[in-house]
Amino acid sequence: MKIIVSGGGTGGHIYPALTLIRTLQQKVDKLEVLYVGTHAGLEADIIPKEGIPFATVDLQGFKRSLSPENLLRAARAIKGVGKAMGIVRKFQPDVVVGTGGYVCGPVLMAASLLGIPSLIQEQNVIPGITNKILSKFVNKIATGYQEANGAFPANKVVFTGNPIRQEVMAQRQEADYEAFDLHPGTTTILVSGGSRGARTINRAMVEVLKHYAGRRDVQILHATGKGEYEDIISRISAAGLDLQQADNIKVKPYLYNMPQAMAIADLAIFRAGATGLAELTAKGIPAILVPYPYAAENHQEHNARAVEKAGAARVILNKDLTAQGLIQAIDELIGKPEKLQAMAKASAKLGRPEAADTISELIIELARGRQNC
Repeated sequence: MKIIVSGGGTGGHIYPALTLIRTLQQKVDKLEVLYVGTHAGLEADIIPKEGIPFATVDLQGFKRSLSPENLLRAARAIKGVGKAMGIVRKFQPDVVVGTGGYVCGPVLMAASLLGIPSLIQEQNVIPGITNKILSKFVNKIATGYQEANGAFPANKVVFTGNPIRQEVMAQRQEADYEAFDLHPGTTTILVSGGSRGARTINRAMVEVLKHYAGRRDVQILHATGKGEYEDIISRISAAGLDLQQADNIKVKPYLYNMPQAMAIADLAIFRAGATGLAELTAKGIPAILVPYPYAAENHQEHNARAVEKAGAARVILNKDLTAQGLIQAIDELIGKPEKLQAMAKASAKLGRPEAADTISELIIELARGRQNC
């Protein structure tokens, strides 16, 4: 079986794609994979390191306003479809899969023009414009949220949930606490604004960390993002907090072992990207969500509201986030264990840990249909 996978721009598009590839490799003998992205996207760094063959299409997303630059980008898009046609013809896949980002457009359009079955995986409550267009041409659409189903043709759409890394589902162990020099039996709060960090969350957390420093019933693991780390450490010091003395507070630039961190989390303070939410709900972790306000179509707030509506999260908008408001929200949750437990159950009910298996079976079914033609 031969498959082309395309997804790029952000980790939220790339890591679900990698999860699907790894799942398919476990299910299919002699699987051949080609990943198509852009040379400037994060995928150009990540995918080759994963040992997966990588090809590029040169194009950029369109600006949301009329501009001469969009004409140049339109020309690149047309050229991109031509290059994608060449890649698809040469590789001759049985199926083509897109996990998001504008690079999927020309690749999946090329597959459609060449009569090759294809699938897109829509991760958000509010579908992106690229996937809305592609839905008219692809064979199947796998959605991460049921709320997104109505945006697509009913005969093509399947609610699957969003694929998550298998290692995220590992059970909590004492070694996970030891990895971060934290303690079992203590309420653990995990804070992360994503791989690049979130300045609003980080700055609000300075006073939050100071407030909880030295407590024996609460411990906080805070990933700032590499670009934010030095600034936040400086602000923490200026606030009079000595991290060497506060052994219940751990501040890291980045968590390379995020699955281990999730294993010990009793409460998370996160943005509302689809991949992060999929992992939190698969683990049944209640959350305080601060959606990134500049995401396309404000999709992070829609994602967060869906989780909040289910009773699994509390949403604080970026513009409303303050240290005192965050302390109040944390105190209300950790001070009522029954409330936190109810949120955890609601979160687990939303989770779809089997999503990667479900989507991979859809992909295999499409490929077999082509092979039997």
